[in-house]
Amino acid sequence: MKNLYAIAFSLISLQTFAQKNEEAERKSMINSELLKYAKMIEYNVNPNTLNYDLRYQRLELELDPAQQYVSGTVTNHFIPNQNISSIYFDLADNLTVSEVKYHGANVSFTQLSTKEIKIDFPAAISAATLDSLSIRYAGAPNTGGSAGDAFTTSTQGGVPALYTLSEPYGAQEWFPTKQSLNDKIEKVDIKINTPSLYNVASNGKLISEAALTGGRKLTWWQTNYPIPAYLIALGITNYTKLNDTMGNPAFPFVNYLYPSTTTNSGIMSNIEWTKTVMNTFEQYFGLYPYRNEKYGHMQFGWGGGMEHATMSSMGAWSRGIIAHELAHQWFGDKVTCGAWNDIWLNEGFATFGEHLANEKLLMTNTQFLNYLAQEMSYITSSPGGSVYVADSNLGNTGAIFSGRLSYSKGGYVVRMIKWILGDDVFYAALKDYHSRPNLAYSYARTADLKNSLQQSTGKDFTEFFNDWIYGQGYPSYQIRWNQTSDQVLRFRVSQTQSHSSVSFFEMPLPIKVNGTGGQVAYLVLDHTANNQNFANQLNFPVASIQFNYENQIIHRNSSVVKDSSILAVNDTTNDAVKLYPNPAKNYISVSGLKTSQPFEIISADGKLLKSGTYQPGQNLDVGSLVKGLYVLKIDSQNLKFIKQ
Repeated sequence: MKNLYAIAFSLISLQTFAQKNEEAERKSMINSELLKYAKMIEYNVNPNTLNYDLRYQRLELELDPAQQYVSGTVTNHFIPNQNISSIYFDLADNLTVSEVKYHGANVSFTQLSTKEIKIDFPAAISAATLDSLSIRYAGAPNTGGSAGDAFTTSTQGGVPALYTLSEPYGAQEWFPTKQSLNDKIEKVDIKINTPSLYNVASNGKLISEAALTGGRKLTWWQTNYPIPAYLIALGITNYTKLNDTMGNPAFPFVNYLYPSTTTNSGIMSNIEWTKTVMNTFEQYFGLYPYRNEKYGHMQFGWGGGMEHATMSSMGAWSRGIIAHELAHQWFGDKVTCGAWNDIWLNEGFATFGEHLANEKLLMTNTQFLNYLAQEMSYITSSPGGSVYVADSNLGNTGAIFSGRLSYSKGGYVVRMIKWILGDDVFYAALKDYHSRPNLAYSYARTADLKNSLQQSTGKDFTEFFNDWIYGQGYPSYQIRWNQTSDQVLRFRVSQTQSHSSVSFFEMPLPIKVNGTGGQVAYLVLDHTANNQNFANQLNFPVASIQFNYENQIIHRNSSVVKDSSILAVNDTTNDAVKLYPNPAKNYISVSGLKTSQPFEIISADGKLLKSGTYQPGQNLDVGSLVKGLYVLKIDSQNLKFIKQ
């Protein structure tokens, strides 16, 4: 969407001119965005449209970007899921319906002040029967207020321009449809009759452009991927059309730009860079979801961008915004949040797409760590607020599209899932998530993501989601450490929480150990209880400890102190022996051991696969094991783990 994520950067002083320019772009985007979302307070689901599946729409519209006016016919194919004698469509009451045709004959209808049209059939239609009707209508779409500006006429370079932005409930402001987040339209034809000097951009494939009499032309776009109504979009002006390809194997890369934009070398360079970030996202997220049609951009007059399926609408051209809208094609478009309570599934993942672009393409490691630190500072700038939007907050647009929570914290939560699972398992799980038959090109709730992660990795994220998605706030850690004369590194870790909704954040804590002779060791402390003790055998003297050395997890005001008093802690209070990471990709390690121990790795059918002596802090290579369940026998314990 028009990237509210920007709020984070509107409050942070960034380091470079380019970053400051991006901050300004994002800030203007937010200011124009909040009005749109005033429409969303009406409903997540319109109960009157629950009794049918909208399968196909054909929009045949006459439009002139010089006029705030729409007229035409929308044909709808639908399948009732029960016997019905009438059907409802969402449609603004200021758009006047002149006729409804059903099987070639006019049928009665009623336009309601609730922005609906009720259509009565001459006889009841049986469930599971594919049927169709056409609605002819005309009118001047509203602007501002509860209508937002879903249908906007303006100018660019002195030339009329028309563009749409329907998220969340603006589609009804310019065509009859079904907007509830419970149905996607399997196929849409978009046939637009305009004066011939204009070009029309939209979703899907360009089927044809044909000259008509009277100085007009007909432009026909078609998408065959399921799409929610709010992602159907148009742009109309004297666009310069740029047709290119991207990806391997190649698919169309199509840009419809204002003529003046094509002379801006900086913007054109960023548009060309889209090919690079597409390659990166395909590597980590999986194949682009709309390869059979296209990806591209259509320029519009709002700030920021909007992730219209197959063709993002763009008012700003920073690489961060380009990456954000592209990531939405997987997360938000292919898999769409099933309620506005779960908007983080769209915006958090798109923000993580920015993380990925920054990490892999745009920043040095130092710059990226600074970026993450700024994000963390913004997220923790207030002690409360949940990523999940409670029903009681659905009327609060600032809560729903919170830059701090839905965007920045949502994106950082995704990063923490990556830290817990490890990169390889995490990215494999993401590919599974948006490819599951019940989720691909459909809707997802937060519980669907949690269940998908468990199905992919075997790890139950219930506690994590309770803390970080449904709960509020963040932890602060007090880490005390010291090293014994025989080089056992001891920790005692305490935690406080910023908000009472979370009693304790269970998290694996990232620790970097720096030796006096330049040695480095990386530890993970499986922090599951307050005032928890850990012991790790090292083979070098320790000079310093770094906590959260790559900004892997969210925290604030934590401390790391060398404290001789913890050396008096009896070993029996040390943390239990635990195995990590689990699931494992290439290695496993064990925490809580004070001395070397014999070990065995046993397959699920009882076969001994590996044995030896384990040294505290050692990584055991399991990369050669086939995927499945295994048992590590060590220190009189049987520790189960999953090999991915």
